[in-house]
Amino acid sequence: MRGTILSLVLALAGGPALAAEERAAFDLVLRGLGAGSVAFAAVVDDDSYAVSGQLRTGGLVALVRRVRYDATVQGAIRDGRFVPRRYTEDADTGRRQSRAVMDYRAGVPQVKAYDPPREPRPYDVDPATMGGTVDPLTGLFATLRDVDPGQECRVDLPMFDGRRHTRIRTADRAAEGDRVTCAGEYRRIAGYSAEDLAERTRFPFTLTYAPGANGRMQVVEVAMETLYGRARLIRR
Repeated sequence: MRGTILSLVLALAGGPALAAEERAAFDLVLRGLGAGSVAFAAVVDDDSYAVSGQLRTGGLVALVRRVRYDATVQGAIRDGRFVPRRYTEDADTGRRQSRAVMDYRAGVPQVKAYDPPREPRPYDVDPATMGGTVDPLTGLFATLRDVDPGQECRVDLPMFDGRRHTRIRTADRAAEGDRVTCAGEYRRIAGYSAEDLAERTRFPFTLTYAPGANGRMQVVEVAMETLYGRARLIRR
């Protein structure tokens, strides 16, 4: 599967020349039980990036609720910031299924497709007000990618998936031995029903980094609060 993802990313990016390849896969553990996996593959150079990502539930959790997320993004890197150009998503959260395509014009997302269509709702977010946001896959990649030592815990990204406005942030770097931890938060901001916002708006998490074979710091574990209890992502 990793080879397939990487081949897609390389094709999207126009080939691997002068580009750094990044791949990572994590096992999802929910309440101590194997619950699925998260993986991404990317190519990054000085001024562009392309990422393909997947999430799958598995094990006993999949018997209760199947969650699937497949996405790709291509974009530019400007002054160290990820600036998406095109994002595609095919997702099933167990509550809703969606397919989305977004292009970006001067940093403002243009929703080219979002299925299934539905009638406007009072809490809908106007994409024209979402300039400067990134897509969910760019946010995931920016949070879980390898970084140079000392560059951990510096993510602060507003996100928009075509309907919902969220934010992901990491801070409070703490080193112990060769490991580094960060406090993080995923926050729902807008585009959610009153019931969803009453259910929960803040989802705290902790990132743990360790030195990788490439000399950079790698995320080896994410401990997080979810609507279904305590969960962890453990790097393979």
